[in-house]
Amino acid sequence: MPELPDIEAYLAAMRPLIVGNRLDGVRVSSISLLKTFDPPLDEASGKAVTGLSRLGKRIVFELDDDLYLVLHLMVAGRLLWKEPGAKIPGKIGQAAFDFADGTLVLTEAGTKKRASLHHLRGEAALAEHDRGGIEVAAASPEEFAERLRSERHTLKRSLTDPRLFSGIGGAYSDEILHRARLSPLARSDRLSDDEVERLRQGVIDVMTEWTDRLISEAREGFPTGVTAFRPEMAVHGRFGEPCPDCGSPVQRIRYASNETNYCASCQTDGKVLADRAMSRLLKDDWPKSLDEL
Repeated sequence: MPELPDIEAYLAAMRPLIVGNRLDGVRVSSISLLKTFDPPLDEASGKAVTGLSRLGKRIVFELDDDLYLVLHLMVAGRLLWKEPGAKIPGKIGQAAFDFADGTLVLTEAGTKKRASLHHLRGEAALAEHDRGGIEVAAASPEEFAERLRSERHTLKRSLTDPRLFSGIGGAYSDEILHRARLSPLARSDRLSDDEVERLRQGVIDVMTEWTDRLISEAREGFPTGVTAFRPEMAVHGRFGEPCPDCGSPVQRIRYASNETNYCASCQTDGKVLADRAMSRLLKDDWPKSLDEL
């Protein structure tokens, strides 16, 4: 799922192309994409785009007459900038936003179409789409600590909960926890003050570094390589590869269709965390440390 750095890179690329320009119309090819009927989508046609912003992991098109288009890319949604009047791709095309100088095309790979588009009127309606998570970079250390300790979860779950923190998903939470040298299964309400501050700084550092990197790449052209797996990442998606800091093999915890990647040497004092599926299968043969592994 595109997270805060990816969404900010899209926004940086889109602003010079569409802010201040008229939206000629929105073509929707997927019946599941549009989630609202009032105001009707046709009402957005002819309106000027007055701004673009991010609401969590959502892209907000701010239009004249207090109208908003809220686009959530979910897992597989991606955006392309094409020539004016470009056709919507057959199998993966979801929608097209038409402007005089080009067309913003929404695609979504896979069979599960989860991307969503809401057409809203008024700030009150827009506010209903705010999940409540704080922007960590804008929060004080005290606000971050209070929010982290407000519920008892693993750090992985807390970081990716949009009600707690804004814009963080599975990929960057792995990177943040590795940077902070904390276990993904550590409990949010049991961290020391030093560990909480280390985590807060990890969030700011990782998100800032990756946002700057992706925006810099977007200056060379519209983002086309939006992905949760990047070779420059320290641990996410790098199971079995050496940790860039200590050389130990990166470990993973798998659950359902998701996984968490971490370095046992850097984050868990050498302990290999139990993988729900494999540890149940291997039972006593499941390695408890890197040495046993």
